[in-house]
Amino acid sequence: MEVISRSVALVINQQVTEVVNYPGPDGFLGFRGSFMMDVVVVAMALVLGVMSFSILQVRRKRKFQFHKQLQLGLGMMLLLAIAAFEIDVQFFSTWEERAALSPFFDQVHQWSSPAGISLLVHLCFAVPTVVLWTVVIIQALRHFPSPAAPGAHSRQHRLWAWIGALQMLGTTLTGWTFYWLAFVAS
Repeated sequence: MEVISRSVALVINQQVTEVVNYPGPDGFLGFRGSFMMDVVVVAMALVLGVMSFSILQVRRKRKFQFHKQLQLGLGMMLLLAIAAFEIDVQFFSTWEERAALSPFFDQVHQWSSPAGISLLVHLCFAVPTVVLWTVVIIQALRHFPSPAAPGAHSRQHRLWAWIGALQMLGTTLTGWTFYWLAFVAS
């Protein structure tokens, strides 16, 4: 695994530092992030791609049932990823130790350091996004027929789904910013 991590780091022109034994399983992207941090970084790129594809399927091709299935799959994938990520962060890995080598993190002033502030901004996107996506999915399941088709709820669904999509984009971009500030920069 270390060979793969070093190779990834070299490919994107990052300096490879000495191996440090952090708590929890190490990531696979070649930086200081834990395994689940790296999984979430990659998963968010996939989520944005699938989400965009799903939106195009319903907007351009009017494949409502396919859109429903994709969104339910995304919702389940995100639920599992968030649960696994939280278990990792709460019980196995400590992001503060992994971020200690970053010039953008100060353990004494962790919440006023750039990495700490970026995490707070990320959480301001991530937490409402989870709530909003949950509400949008539940409302869609309650108000649309099966198989999925347009109805009286369509206008409201479009509004809140677009807000949810923008929130997901913000969650992803702020998450990637935090990851870079905490685990890539050195």
